[in-house]
Amino acid sequence: MVKGREIGKLLIANRGEIALRIIRSAKTLGIRTVAVFSEADAKSPHVAAADEAVCIGPPEASKSYLNSEVIIAAARTTGADAIHPGYGFLSERPEFARAVAEAGIVFVGPPAEVMAALGDKLAGRRIAREAGVPMVPGAESASPADIRAFAAREGYPILIKASAGGGGRGMRIVGNESELEAALEAGSREARAAFGDGRVFVEKYLARPRHVEVQILGDSHGNLVALGERDCSIQRRYQKIIEESPAPGLSDATRTRMYDAALALGRAVGYVSAGTVEFLVDGDKFYFLEVNTRLQVEHPVTELRFACDLVAEQLRIAAGERVSEVGAPVGAAIECRINAEDAANSFRPATGTVIHLATPAGPGVRFDSHLEAGLEVASHYDSLLGKLITFGASREQARRRMVVALGEFSLLGVTNTAGFLRDIVASEPFARGDLSTHFLEEFFPRWHPAESDGIEAAMVAAAMVASGAFGIRNGRAPAPATGPAVAARRSPWDELSGFELWRSR
Repeated sequence: MVKGREIGKLLIANRGEIALRIIRSAKTLGIRTVAVFSEADAKSPHVAAADEAVCIGPPEASKSYLNSEVIIAAARTTGADAIHPGYGFLSERPEFARAVAEAGIVFVGPPAEVMAALGDKLAGRRIAREAGVPMVPGAESASPADIRAFAAREGYPILIKASAGGGGRGMRIVGNESELEAALEAGSREARAAFGDGRVFVEKYLARPRHVEVQILGDSHGNLVALGERDCSIQRRYQKIIEESPAPGLSDATRTRMYDAALALGRAVGYVSAGTVEFLVDGDKFYFLEVNTRLQVEHPVTELRFACDLVAEQLRIAAGERVSEVGAPVGAAIECRINAEDAANSFRPATGTVIHLATPAGPGVRFDSHLEAGLEVASHYDSLLGKLITFGASREQARRRMVVALGEFSLLGVTNTAGFLRDIVASEPFARGDLSTHFLEEFFPRWHPAESDGIEAAMVAAAMVASGAFGIRNGRAPAPATGPAVAARRSPWDELSGFELWRSR
């Protein structure tokens, strides 16, 4: 049990990989756990891993994982002392954090007022400016006249951004004045649909920036520390797919100034818990981008370099304890997000049932996931299947370990991006650290798997399905045996007929 506010039972308001991650850290602190799950996730591993589990509604996120009232009711019913939101869903909603606190339950994260102040990008820019943090030149008015005046001063291209959210929603690059009005309208419309807030603003567009973020951790006693930086430049449609720490090629002077800026911003709002201050880096200059007031998906690379547990730190801080003393960082770490997407076909979302899973192992290899054989991957939620992380004494050692680990990763039944990620990490541009947010456009504009990869996967999958592996044969689970004996399975190689995946031909 955590001392101070006596967190004896924790409800995790999330699912899948991050729910499992939080459950494991809670157990190391002696905290009992409560999982919540939608009807679609009844058989998800995080449900079995928790001490208790509560169904909170149908598969639609709006009726389950985004339903704050039913989640708080589940916490009350089970006697949970605290709620951890994970990332995504309700994790950055100040109204949820406020409702949790008003219910007399500890919210594992920053106070609602801090989330509200930093969650709005325009408000965040003002706070950062007052704290002396470098800013990308921008115009905070959505008036076409004001934006035209800004563009006349700074020049095109300019970048339209949503005020109320992130993830690339509402973002538009404007190359010249003739594109401006249509881009403003489209950006505002998308922002309103995504966040319920159509406000937008503009910034000067940086042609080839890097995306570098600083991990901060603060407590209610006024302590605030920076736990290194992560380079998250490799993105697809503004979504990160590979992250690493330390950021390659960043000078010590720039790194120190970036830490100081992140801490100044955190102190300006009295930041508590884990958070991330994100920057755009252009040469030796950096500019404030935004603050993520939650645990980041890529937090494991920081944990490996600093030999710490950020989730456990969040729980300890929420219980009123001080930030732990952490030693100097060592080595390098890289994370690849493996998604349920078809990289060879415009990253089309993929679904299916996991019929075979083999995960890599060895020195410096970590795999955070909720995958297991038999798990159904549906289209209701985020496409993240798991995070593969490697650590080494140097970036090159971590990179080589990642190439090997991605080659050893085997998942049949759900098309995924492991092969695509392996080719990126094995590439010469990645090896030399030539990173920017346009990396994929420059070096991987089109990608197709090696022919042997598809053939081998098809042969193995066909063999497993035809032989009844995991209870699947000809696309159906076998009927229960009714006689005194069950005939031995026949190998598909004993058959002379042809076959296609999932059915005989």
